[in-house]
This record gives sequence, structure tokens and C-alpha cells, in this order.
Amino acid sequence: MRGRLRAAPLLLAVQFTVSSMCLGAESATPPAVATSRIALRAARLIDGKNDQLRRDAVVVVEGERIVAVGGPELLVPGLETIDLGDSTLIPGLIDAHSHPFIWSDDYQVEHLKLSSAAKALKGLKAVQDNLQAGWTTLRIAGDADIAYAAMDLKRAIKEGLFTGPRLTGAAHYLSTTGGGGDINFLAPEVRAIADGRIVDGVDEVRKAVREEIKYGSDWVKLLVTGAFMSAGDNPADVHFSPEELAVAVAEANRHGVPVMAHAHATEGIKQAIRAGVRSIEHGTFLDDEAIRLLVERGTFLVPTLYIGDYYIDRVDPNGPQAKMIELSKRHRETHYVWVSKAIRAGVKIATGSDFGGYAQSENAGEIEALHRAGMTPMQAIQAATSVGAELLRWDDRLGTIEFGKLADLIAVPGDPLADLSTLRRVRFVMLGGRIVRRDL
Repeated sequence: MRGRLRAAPLLLAVQFTVSSMCLGAESATPPAVATSRIALRAARLIDGKNDQLRRDAVVVVEGERIVAVGGPELLVPGLETIDLGDSTLIPGLIDAHSHPFIWSDDYQVEHLKLSSAAKALKGLKAVQDNLQAGWTTLRIAGDADIAYAAMDLKRAIKEGLFTGPRLTGAAHYLSTTGGGGDINFLAPEVRAIADGRIVDGVDEVRKAVREEIKYGSDWVKLLVTGAFMSAGDNPADVHFSPEELAVAVAEANRHGVPVMAHAHATEGIKQAIRAGVRSIEHGTFLDDEAIRLLVERGTFLVPTLYIGDYYIDRVDPNGPQAKMIELSKRHRETHYVWVSKAIRAGVKIATGSDFGGYAQSENAGEIEALHRAGMTPMQAIQAATSVGAELLRWDDRLGTIEFGKLADLIAVPGDPLADLSTLRRVRFVMLGGRIVRRDL
């Protein structure tokens, strides 16, 4: 899953007739002049919006966009075609909670060992590995860098300096003194810069939001409650006051920037929803009222279920994440129960891995976890495609395979509706019409 990025082959110019392009397909009338197009053919297609898959599917791409979706009738003579065989075409996956700059379980001090430039290089490797694993869009949920390397990386990819997934998100997570973004295990006379940005009171919160936006953040991340993975704080505690929450959301909204709220504690979840955040991250201690508020306000939930499973099963319980593993063991069943209730209630749930700059093939474990929590396989895939795009407000360009959308496409072997683990074995990746992985 971590192979080198490969350049797309030259697309051949071909002639299409209006009748051949429109027959049985979602399409617009094609231009009368010759255009460069390529067709992808697969045994199955999941388009991200319909509940049934399409068999013997063809997707035609021109430039960076999808121009037709249909069947073999689209394969007119002269059209360059890539036959993906017994594969399923799926919209590029969206990880709505990613930390590509965190490479160590001891991340609260590891960020002090590298320059921001070094972190940018390691972050570039991480996001490119994500892309190779089929994750064509990442929302960075704050990262362990004192400066703004994550936003610099976002700009560099957007400007075409590097090939990488589409990036959005927050440069830092904002925390209170003693909160989940603070360093809470040093002596009072020791001064160290925390991995989170520490703000107290409405004036500091307002200024921090303005500066985050100034330096490129297109989301604001708030650690509303304590955390599982940071030392010295309690995820059952609420850290930001209602007044601080209100000013953070109001200031972000004035700039057209949405807010994501890390929130485990029940009251913290509800305060964040009432303040107007766009998404709740984790939501471990939901209750019935919180679920009702999520539905009523249209607030998204990004539950990050699988990372707890991963740490319990794969990581040394006596290492830097001993607290996280112990809490996950204690609360995992409850978390799954509440997410299951949220699914049944109709809460909009998007996929977020919460992984750092490692284990990109494991990101798909979150899709499997949502299935275990009660989603159908199709719903779980949609959580990582169309629902994720809606959360990002990018559903006008991403998340589904249909005419006019950006050609962010992946292919996996076999049928993921029968076996979601196939999403860990991506064999083809296209980003905006460019082939960046082709293992066929």
C-alpha cells in the first residue's frame, strides 16, 4: 500500500458522437470536437448515493472530471479503456479525522524533537501513503506542529508541487490550560510548548481562531473535553466554558469556517452542538438527548471507533498510550452501543480514522467498525464517501460517481459489500483524472 506514486499515462484524443455518449448513461451532450477521454470498466460500481451497486459498469473521464457513467454501450471504438476486471469502482475515500503529522504514540513530547520543516516532510510521506491506500481526501483534525506545516503542505499540494490527496482542516487543536492539548505531566517550573494551542477566556479564544484562519486553517478544532490519548486529563471533564464555545463558533462562522469539536463527555457534546459546531469528534459518552440534538441540528458525528480496537489489539498496553488502551477497554462496548443508537436515529455519521502518520491501510478499519455498530455495508461505504463529502461541504464536487464530479476514483478487488476488508487492498487510484496507482 506504500508504493511510489506513478504518473498517469497520456490520455488519447478520441472522437465521440452525441448518441454513443448519451445512450443509457448519466451524461451531458458531449462537444462536437475531439476530446481526450479515458474509460474505466469494472465488474461492479458503487456510486456513493444509490443503495444498489451497478454491474459491468463504465465510467468515462475527461480531464479531471467524470463525463459519463453507464455500461458497455459507452465503449465506442477508439476510446482508451482500462479494464479493471473483477473489481469494484468506488468514489475516493474521505478520512474526516486525520493526524498525518503525528508519528509517535508519545506525541505530546515527540513534536518537540523535530523542526516544522522536518514534520512537513514526514507529513508529505503520510498523506501520500494515504492516497496510495485509496484515501483521496483528508480532513486534518489539528496536528502536533507548533507552526503551520499542515497548512503549508495543503497549499503545496494544491499548487501542484507534490502529488497528494485533497487536504482541508485545522492546523492546531485549541485547548484550555490543563486540557487534552496541554502537557500535564511536567513540573510547574518546566516550560515547554504544548502540542495543542492553549487558550483561556473568550479574548484568547477569539484571537486564536482569527490567527488559525489567517495562516490557512479552513476548519477550527476545539478540544471541548478531556481526551483518551493525552496524559493528565480526564475525557469525562468539560474544559471549554459555554461562553468560550460560543465565541469560537461565532468568530469562525463570521469567516465562513466550520468548527469540529473533540468531545467525549456527555455535557461537552451537548454544549458543543448547541453552540453550533458542524461535527462532534468521538462522542464516546453520548446520551439520548445528545442524539436528539445531533438529529435536530443536523450536526455530524465522526465516532472514530476503530482506533480503540486497534490500540487494544496491536499496541503495548504498558507504553505511552497505556491510558488510552485502559480507557478504551473500559468504554469500548458503551461507545459502540451509543453509536448504534445514533445510526438507528438517523444521525449523519462520517468516517474518521484518528490515525497519525502510520498504518494507512488500517484506516478502512473504521468502515468495518461502523458496520459492526449497525450500518449496512453500503451505509458504511457511504459514510466514507458521500456523507464525508457533505460534512466537508464538498458534496458538489466529491463523494459520488456521477456526471460533473471530480474523477477521484478507486478500485478494490471483488465485492466490498460482501467483504468490507477488500477496502484495505486498493489496487487502483485516480485523483482528479490522474492515475496515481495501478496494480493490475
